[in-house]
Amino acid sequence: MPEYAVAAVLVTAAVTWALRTLPFAALAPLRASATVRYLGTRMPAGVMVILVVYCLRDLPVTESRAVAPLAALAVTVGLHLWRGNALLSILAGTAVHVTLASAFFAR
Repeated sequence: MPEYAVAAVLVTAAVTWALRTLPFAALAPLRASATVRYLGTRMPAGVMVILVVYCLRDLPVTESRAVAPLAALAVTVGLHLWRGNALLSILAGTAVHVTLASAFFAR
């Protein structure tokens, strides 16, 4: 086996190992950071607000097809406020949207 092939395999293995361990080494000092803890508590809500605004920004609220996403949003928010379970809220909101959009508002 030529030496360059062995060298290529060793370099590839070293780079792969370094890339897989780098995130763990870089995150270790950040775990104690107050900024990271603050972002960890605030970002999920911020991300959800951005997603809702992005998804509903072009929604024509005067048309009947707007009922499905608005009803799904109401179910998601209401269920999350009532139960506090994000997975349950998202699944129920998705089910409401899919059901309404496919059963009543399909073109």
